[in-house]
Amino acid sequence: MKFLLAVDGSEPSLRATRKLIDMLGWYKELPEIEVVNVHLPVPHVGGMHTVISDKDIDRYYADESAANLAQAVALLDAAEVRHTVRSLVGPLGETIVKEARNAHCDLIVMGTHGRSAASALVFGSVTSEVLRSSPVPVVLVR
Repeated sequence: MKFLLAVDGSEPSLRATRKLIDMLGWYKELPEIEVVNVHLPVPHVGGMHTVISDKDIDRYYADESAANLAQAVALLDAAEVRHTVRSLVGPLGETIVKEARNAHCDLIVMGTHGRSAASALVFGSVTSEVLRSSPVPVVLVR
């Protein structure tokens, strides 16, 4: 079995991480855990590369992902849960579902809201996208 844990550094994603850790006791064999952070692509505008290099953009993605992953990874490490980490760039919900498919995950675990302004809605827009298009069950943690 393989689970995808989608995190963005928000409190709901940390609650999802804690819930995943609690759920692991339910399984006879521990599932593989893939922790994923997805970053929206930086918009490309004319002349941008005269000021900002691809290397700078890659460093930005790496720094942002590391910050967004840090607390979830620390919780998993403290609980001695083996995991792999992936930092991806793309449309958030679509990229989470695509990664779950490509990695042959059996379950997606995520918070109901992330860092977006949509947090006042019943479910965030990313959560709604994942629920609509996921080929595997999704555990939402509020």
